[in-house]
Amino acid sequence: MRSVVTGGAGFLGSHLVDRLLAERHEIVVLDNLITGSLDNLAHLPDDGRVEFIEGDIADPIFIDGPVDFVFNFASPASPDDFKNYPIKVMKAGGVGTLHALGLAKAKNAVFFMASTSEVYGDPLVSPQPETYWGNVNPIGPRAVYDEAKRYSEALTMAYRNAHGVKVRIARFFNTFGPRMRLNDGRVVPNFVKQALTGEPITIYGDGSQTRSFGYFSDIIDGVYRLAISDYQEPVNLGTQEERTILEFAQAVIAATNSESEIVFLPGSVDDPKQRRPDTTRAKAELNWEPKISLETGLAETIEYFRKKIAMLNASDP
Repeated sequence: MRSVVTGGAGFLGSHLVDRLLAERHEIVVLDNLITGSLDNLAHLPDDGRVEFIEGDIADPIFIDGPVDFVFNFASPASPDDFKNYPIKVMKAGGVGTLHALGLAKAKNAVFFMASTSEVYGDPLVSPQPETYWGNVNPIGPRAVYDEAKRYSEALTMAYRNAHGVKVRIARFFNTFGPRMRLNDGRVVPNFVKQALTGEPITIYGDGSQTRSFGYFSDIIDGVYRLAISDYQEPVNLGTQEERTILEFAQAVIAATNSESEIVFLPGSVDDPKQRRPDTTRAKAELNWEPKISLETGLAETIEYFRKKIAMLNASDP
């Protein structure tokens, strides 16, 4: 098999590359390195099975030779990115998805859309099933990502219906693990960095908002199972182990033996009050359910960030 992975130098994209290599795929990675890093690919064997192309999916995509799968994982994905790269986020989800779908159509490849629980917005039902249409503010600070992903899903289904492209759509809930950016802006790297450096842990709001934190290896296993299935409707991938943000902050403090205090700041606009996936569909269609507990995944993630911080400190003059 030969796969194209857009955003393949990013957090989840690079872990997908590892899984595809283990499954004996040849891989073309396309990434503009705005939020991805070549460090995430540096461990790969230099045997010709992985080709890296520095490029933006907002530009036309040209790949020589046969392609069996197009995995579209390219998009900045943190709240800080929404502020810093709002147009690039929308171009990735809009024009970029169009180009990636065009490549899949031309190559008669399976198209895999990496979508998000953000399509549900600030949900009014919990847990969130794939049949829920969402509660999204189309002009709020998160809209550039929410609406880009909603559009990308609609475009994906349009290519299936109009052109017969074989499609897969995964909606990722909060996912964490090694290779996240230290200054990503999302809750896991924020809290872990603050705990390891003794800074106050900053919670926006009163900490009662919930998230379901899935470890990357579980999520990537779901991705691969969905990719090789015949299922063409959206599938939630995440854990039903729901925690409040305050509980998560306390778990980070305990796992790091940190003396950081917890500080509460004004809440973020449109911050979802609940996030918990209904994973009935994933279990029924893919025989998939997560296995890694928050505590186990958190320990490995903390060790990764501990080493990252030590390297940065060692490189400072």
